[in-house]
Amino acid sequence: MCNECGCGLYSPSARPGAAAQKPAPDHDTVVAIRESLYSANDEVAAQNRARFRQHGVLVVNLMSSPGAGKTYLLEILIPLLANHGMRCAVIVGDLETDNDARRIQRTGAPAIQITTGQACHLDAAMIADALMPLDLAELDILFIENVGNLVCPASFDLGETMRIALLSVCEGDDKPAKYPTLFHKADLMLITKADLLSFLPQFSPARAEACLRALASRAPCLTLSAMHISSLEPLEDWIKDAHAALQSARTRWKPA
Repeated sequence: MCNECGCGLYSPSARPGAAAQKPAPDHDTVVAIRESLYSANDEVAAQNRARFRQHGVLVVNLMSSPGAGKTYLLEILIPLLANHGMRCAVIVGDLETDNDARRIQRTGAPAIQITTGQACHLDAAMIADALMPLDLAELDILFIENVGNLVCPASFDLGETMRIALLSVCEGDDKPAKYPTLFHKADLMLITKADLLSFLPQFSPARAEACLRALASRAPCLTLSAMHISSLEPLEDWIKDAHAALQSARTRWKPA
């Protein structure tokens, strides 16, 4: 958690039994700070979205807890999409290291690492800065691998076209119920690491999807394992369809 997104504004002193700390900001102060923060972020996100739309780039924001398999999925998925002539790039967010960006670069796709330090999410301004070395005219799909966190990333519009929420079978099938904002805002939920299901019978993909439906979400839910390439075919089709829909809408869109 961090102060940048407002999630650190509530002091431990606000909790019963906590050690004495300086007084926490009152509710009105917290709301005002958050509203100001989100408003500024949304302005930049709108600018990002306009740039992406101008170039016809499908932008997919991948969100999950740490270790759900975002990077490995991209390592396998990007070459599959390249076989269909789709040019990909990735912006990677992590608190420290450029490990994930270097892994993705080995696929041949451009990868830009954003090291956030203590910030628990990416924001629109970070994405705008990371775009500078990329030629959007040479891209079809831009993946944004958000910081591993099921809370704060869901609150920040980056200018993306679609959001994908990943839930690994190692985490528990009730995560959509526990972290509703992220999963409710997702355009697609992926249940990842399905090759481990035989070792984790306590995880039920059906229960995970039921939790998603309880959020009034109609987003598709796919169960896959990046270890088994054939299981990624529905995801490939979903991405290709989303890109085609974007191109169709783009032909009807006229800049203001």
